[in-house]
Amino acid sequence: MRRMRSVIRVLFATGFWFVLVTALWTGLLGLIDPPVTWIMIEQAFEQEHIQRDQADLAVIARNLPLSVIASEDQRFMTHSGFSWEAMRKAMDRNKKSKRVRGGSTISQQTAKNVFLWPGRNYLRKGMEAWFTVLIEILWTKERILEVYLNVAEMGKGVFGAEAAARNCFGTTAARLSKAQCALITATLPSPRRFNCARPSGYVQGRQQWVLRQMRNVGDVLDPEVLRQRREKIEREEERRAARDARRKAKR
Repeated sequence: MRRMRSVIRVLFATGFWFVLVTALWTGLLGLIDPPVTWIMIEQAFEQEHIQRDQADLAVIARNLPLSVIASEDQRFMTHSGFSWEAMRKAMDRNKKSKRVRGGSTISQQTAKNVFLWPGRNYLRKGMEAWFTVLIEILWTKERILEVYLNVAEMGKGVFGAEAAARNCFGTTAARLSKAQCALITATLPSPRRFNCARPSGYVQGRQQWVLRQMRNVGDVLDPEVLRQRREKIEREEERRAARDARRKAKR
């Protein structure tokens, strides 16, 4: 019995310090920019150098975060870190395709890039979920976007919007055109394979798809557009719930 109490105390203390340290770490990075990530370190060894320049969200061309939202996570501004709809669609796609695709949100990708090491295992997925919850609680959506756009890999050894703008177009993140934003975003699924400076036909096709999605989603960084978007999603979910209920009734 005494041994059991000791084990419980150790587990409780471990859990308490884990929560405290990770919360403080996350809160700190909500105020200061992440100095480096594991992927940056990995690429620094592989490429011998990396390109990275910090840029505030207010400085980055508005179309870049909008193109990323439209392409990567259309419900980013309305969900709480996880998109069950995206996960469901990813599972449906994976059943029909040999190429496995995830349903990670921008929040999950940010948590993974900033706090975690490369690789895939259950521990890492659990840590990713925990840090996703923390950044959604402690950071604003704008801060999540800002950090993501500064740490995301956007080419071989290229990290962040400013470095991508200079590397691909010889300009700054503030001066990116809508088409250039969409082209950078088109490479995000595989930034070491695709090149926005010399885009293939496939990447150009993805660029056009991103532009169409941007028109469909709209400027969700605008409060009024976001309100309309939220109402549209709620209507879609109500219709889907009604369809599911009818299907269950027929069984």
